[in-house]
Amino acid sequence: MSSGQFDWFLSLGATPEAVAVLNDQPILFTILLIVLVVLIGQCVLLWYIHYATMKPEQRAAKQKKKDAKNKKGPAAKK
Repeated sequence: MSSGQFDWFLSLGATPEAVAVLNDQPILFTILLIVLVVLIGQCVLLWYIHYATMKPEQRAAKQKKKDAKNKKGPAAKK
């Protein structure tokens, strides 16, 4: 097998056939990276929409719950 751009995948456990395909068609790796970046971006967008659309009373309840948990935590350790 000739040395290629993606031979380092062999050390990650990829099969020689998979490395040969990537060396032959490097656009597949580029597409994989683009898809991963888009999926991560969508997750961030969904989290932001969730956070931005919370009602003030929901935020206050969440903060009260967090404060109560923090007050219990150090007292339980003593």
